[in-house]
Amino acid sequence: MRKIVLSGGILLSVALIWFAVGYYQSAQPIAEENLRGLALSITSAIENIALQDPSLRHLDTFRSQDIAFFALIDRNGLYRLHTNQDLNGTPMQGVLPLSIFQDGTTSSERVTLRTGEIAFEFDAPIYLSGETLALRLTLHTYRADTVVRRAKLNMIVMLSLLTAGWILSLTLYRATLREEHRKLKMAHRESLAQLGEMGAMLAHEIRNPLAGIKGYAQVIGKKPQDERNDGFSQLIVAETQRLESLVNDLLAFAGNNQETMTSVDLGEVVTHYSELLRHEAEPLNVKIICNSADGILINGNRDRLGQVLLNLGKNAIQAMPEGGILQITAGVNGKQSIIIICDDGQGISQDDLTRIFEPFFTTKARGTGLGLALCKKIVEEHGGKLTVQSVLDHGTSVSITIPIR
Repeated sequence: MRKIVLSGGILLSVALIWFAVGYYQSAQPIAEENLRGLALSITSAIENIALQDPSLRHLDTFRSQDIAFFALIDRNGLYRLHTNQDLNGTPMQGVLPLSIFQDGTTSSERVTLRTGEIAFEFDAPIYLSGETLALRLTLHTYRADTVVRRAKLNMIVMLSLLTAGWILSLTLYRATLREEHRKLKMAHRESLAQLGEMGAMLAHEIRNPLAGIKGYAQVIGKKPQDERNDGFSQLIVAETQRLESLVNDLLAFAGNNQETMTSVDLGEVVTHYSELLRHEAEPLNVKIICNSADGILINGNRDRLGQVLLNLGKNAIQAMPEGGILQITAGVNGKQSIIIICDDGQGISQDDLTRIFEPFFTTKARGTGLGLALCKKIVEEHGGKLTVQSVLDHGTSVSITIPIR
């Protein structure tokens, strides 16, 4: 994403620079065309006045804010008329524009006046009755060069804004990197803290069964012929199975079985594992009501989904120690399959409800706290979602949604 944003910023900057520089470069020819058009207009006006007044006296008062000065020169190189009247009748200064008299061409160029001002000099023929004069017209360029100054100012402003924008962006980028680095360090510290907490809970969960196994084994070792040894051996087996269950839950929680997913009939899975739960529910006077639709095909892992149903079902049964009703339904809602497991047991407090999916969090005396965390992980591996709603002393409802095929 950063590379895309950086590339976009570079392309936008290049485009803006190209536009600003191109506009500035095109402004100079525009100014030249404006000056030449103005010079042609003034030349036409001077020629009309000269035709109406061959004595050229009216031109003595011809003025314009764009004219620095102008002069009419005859073939002999004498000033027939000059805005500086002291030069009238004197030889012209500079080179006589012979091409004007020969073929009537015009010429123009930028010149530097004695005052240091850059002016526009325009030479053109003036055709009078029986005579041709050369007009040398010198114009101020300030007004015509406004477009050049404006384009230059726009280019400077654009470059300044781009520079400021890039400096600001780089500053924000560095600040973002520092913030991300800080968050990574905080996350690393939090993960270390969680790892320490998980390690402590694991040590506690493992230490209790090991202590029992050790104690029973020591008793058997001291009195191998004692008639109580048979009960102690059964306790050792039970504690060993407890440790094995903990290890299996840990492996299941840490593993990823998405590669083993196939087509699964979710209705059949729900019906099958509901029957398995009945053997545990009947002795506790818990009635299971299963209502599952047929032909709900999903892409999943049958054993892992069965593990979810068993974990949630056992939790619901244990939440009804005095008996109750456990309802398990499976159906389709749009493009999602949905499983609802609902009991009327003890419920979950609002404080505990926010933590039930945390690994190793449990309210049971002998629970590992991995059951719900593992269920949530398995459902998410199937692209689904697991949600829990509960009211204390009124029961709990668990919803599982998984995309259908």
